[in-house]
Amino acid sequence: MATSVFPDIFTEMAVLLLLAAAVGAIGVRLRQPLIVSFIVVGIVAGPSVLGLVSANDQIDLLAKFGITLLLFVVGLKLDLHIIRTMGPVALATGLGQVIFTSVVGYLIAIWMGMTPITALYVAIALTFSSTIIIVKLLSDKREVDTLHGRIALGFLIVQDLIVVLVMIGLNALGQADDMPISLAALAVLFKGILFLLGVVLVTRYILPHLLTLFASSQELLVLFGIAWAVSLAMLGDTLGFSKEVGAFVAGVSLASTPYRDALGARLVSLRDFLLLFFFIDLGAGLDLGLLGAQIPEAVIFSLFVLIGNPLIVMVIMGVLGYRKRTGFLAGLTVAQISEFSLILAALGLSLGHISVETMGLITLVGLITISVSTYLIIFSHPIYLHLAPWLTLFERKHPYRESNGDIEPKGSDREIILFGLGRYGAGIAQALRERGYRVQSVDYNPELTRSDDDGGHPVLYGDAEDPEFIASLSLYRVKWVISTARERHVNQSLIHTLKDLGYRGQIAVTADSAVEAERLQRAGADLVMVPYADAAGEAVERLLQQEKS
Repeated sequence: MATSVFPDIFTEMAVLLLLAAAVGAIGVRLRQPLIVSFIVVGIVAGPSVLGLVSANDQIDLLAKFGITLLLFVVGLKLDLHIIRTMGPVALATGLGQVIFTSVVGYLIAIWMGMTPITALYVAIALTFSSTIIIVKLLSDKREVDTLHGRIALGFLIVQDLIVVLVMIGLNALGQADDMPISLAALAVLFKGILFLLGVVLVTRYILPHLLTLFASSQELLVLFGIAWAVSLAMLGDTLGFSKEVGAFVAGVSLASTPYRDALGARLVSLRDFLLLFFFIDLGAGLDLGLLGAQIPEAVIFSLFVLIGNPLIVMVIMGVLGYRKRTGFLAGLTVAQISEFSLILAALGLSLGHISVETMGLITLVGLITISVSTYLIIFSHPIYLHLAPWLTLFERKHPYRESNGDIEPKGSDREIILFGLGRYGAGIAQALRERGYRVQSVDYNPELTRSDDDGGHPVLYGDAEDPEFIASLSLYRVKWVISTARERHVNQSLIHTLKDLGYRGQIAVTADSAVEAERLQRAGADLVMVPYADAAGEAVERLLQQEKS
């Protein structure tokens, strides 16, 4: 361990966190993702500049926890429904972009004089786009549920699945030093089948009971989620798949449960905090002298990612019949490399497949492409207006995909989210479904989320007071958000969160009295239901109708 300029590790960590907060604030003002800011913190705090980092073991441990949670949340949010609803475009753009970027990237790297194994790592690193950055930027622009946003999410899921397969392949390659690569691949395949079979059995027969038990407390549920992620990461590493693959499988095993959104929402902040240490560790290991010598190569690769990736996406989407605007906006989302690219490069460095210089080159490409693509996505619409006349080449004469009803799923404009599935809420849900509405019920009671509701519809586990959970819901096409909770602070929090998220639909909440109803209407509710008063009025109406008959 290097000699520290601080009296103890705690003081060193405190200074690093203060430095990260300061640089992060500057990055936010410049509209840059925190990934860029944190790598810069590592470079500044590392031996090349200030030499503040000495607690390498502690930072490395926190970085491993951050990567584990990153893959766990990716698996947790793996929504195959998006791929199914987007149809061929998600698979075609995802696979097409991966194949194009990896093949051309490999040829460019070979042309630059790199060895085949180094060129392979560089090509793979150029292939993947940052899910964290794209989702964050699209969410800020309220474009997650637009057509190009849903297409982008679709091919990001394809990329995430390929990342996991690549990690398994690289680990098999790393084990091939002691045996032929074919035997190493067969060994990994055999252990992988056993691993997945064991996880499936646990998920089918044990996890539902454990989740119901732990869900009685949200804090306990989050603790169990972290323990499950770390445990499978450890098991995956022991079996030779890497911690990342084990953590991803842990997330996938919970992705079909009603607790996934609540878990994912609670873990995002912790994931981002722990990833800080991975990027600090990464930046601290970079030599500014080496980075300076690699600028020409980094610029060439960066231009390839910034221009080539969007072009191939536009070509594929144009062939599939989408308009040039949709193809352009979706294509801009892949104009950067991913945090996974840096994780894969770090894995290659640990396996001895690539050098520190190659790691620095990939990181430099990441800094350039992430920084530039952020502005491209933020200003995507003005950029499109300037380039539109030259983009007709990427559009069919009749872009049938956006003229025959494929833009939005049928019935999506009649969706309602209902918080609270007690007797009152269950009655509302049933009545709305009888009138043709699609109702997604959410409840905080784990016993209700353990199985479907009375009508056989799945119930999500979640809290109306949790802003992160509400933000994880797809609100773009939701017509009503209804809360049957009687607590005023719960409804006020829900109204405030929906307004902050830019929700454009209507909000209905419940109150116990006319006074509370008036307060909630002033807070922004479009409709306030007073159960006892409403029921009394309905009873009077029925009496009057009976009297007339």
